[in-house]
Parts: sequence; C-alpha cells; structure tokens
Amino acid sequence: MEIGKPQIGVLAVQGAFIEHERILKSLGAEVFEIRQLRDLDRHLDGLVLPGGESTVQGKLLRDLGLFEPLRKKIAEGLPVLATCAGAILLAEKIAGESRTHFATLPAIIRRNAYGRQLGSFFTENEVAHVGIVPQTFIRAPFFESVGNEVEVLSRTASSNTTDAPERIVAVRFRNQIALSFHPELNSDTSIHRYFLGLAER
Repeated sequence: MEIGKPQIGVLAVQGAFIEHERILKSLGAEVFEIRQLRDLDRHLDGLVLPGGESTVQGKLLRDLGLFEPLRKKIAEGLPVLATCAGAILLAEKIAGESRTHFATLPAIIRRNAYGRQLGSFFTENEVAHVGIVPQTFIRAPFFESVGNEVEVLSRTASSNTTDAPERIVAVRFRNQIALSFHPELNSDTSIHRYFLGLAER
C-alpha cells in the first residue's frame, strides 16, 4: 500500500471490471480486486460495482460471503461507483421484481429499460459536477424514480427525436454514485475522477 494513494476495491466476481481498473490506475489509485471475503481485510477507500449481470453478481456475492460485509460498508458511508448492473445492486427497488440486493440507494430502477431495439446506444450529455461526458448504454437500466435526498446527476433521451423521454441515468445519494451507462468504455476519465474525489476525502 502506497501512502497517499486512494485504495479502491473493484468487485471482480463477474462483469466488466478490468476497464474500471485500468482507468483508476491511470489516475493514480491503488486498485485491487475483490473476489473473496479475505480481500476485504485490506484498507478500502472506495468500491466499484461494475456492469455485468446483476442477478449473477448478487448470487455470487451471497455465495462468497461478501454480500453482508459490503452492504454494511456501503451503508456506513464507503464511497461507491456503480455502473449498470452495479446500479441495480444498489437500488432499493427493482421495478416489477420483489427481490432486491444491497438496497442502499433510495430509488426504483428498471432493467433493460430501453428495450431490445435500443439494446445499445451512445450519446454525450451533461453530468452534474462533471460536465459533458460520453455515455455508452448497453442493455441499460434507468431510474424510474428517486428519493427526496437523491441528487439527479444526468437525464438522457434514448434517441434524438424531440418526443423521446429523458430518463434519469445518473444519480448520487450521499456516498453512492450510480450510473445506467458505462463510463469505463470511453477514454474520458471525468466520472472516475469525480468518484476518486469522494474516496480521497
């Protein structure tokens, strides 16, 4: 462990975690993978919950004994950056489903919300506190509603047509940043820098 470098754990049981690791390392963070319970013995300044399959990730978290320790750390204020499936893990409610995961983020999220015909799309849009950033959506969820204390960071339409509804695609609740899109798939590092700002406090 290097003095002064934020120590960021990246959940690495399933999904697109390597891209997050590369960006965080390029920004000077010390990054390690969380795959088993003993990985949580290390000091942790921040946590990344990557995209992937949220149902699979939720099952693996429970099977590996990681679920409750991580839920507790998040609830106690550990800074978190959650993308796509990671946002589903955080949400207090998943639309149309009775089961949830960490449920630390007061929001209702809907899976695959843009429909199969728009399974993936790309745009650039404003994110509060960050600026204009590339937004890559892959079978993305969106937030149907958020609690009173949740700050909406970005709303994005799924097409350029004037009647396309703008959906909530990025939020922050205290220590938790949750995104529908994948900032790790582009060269822009501003979202990760924003997250590291929380982790370094």
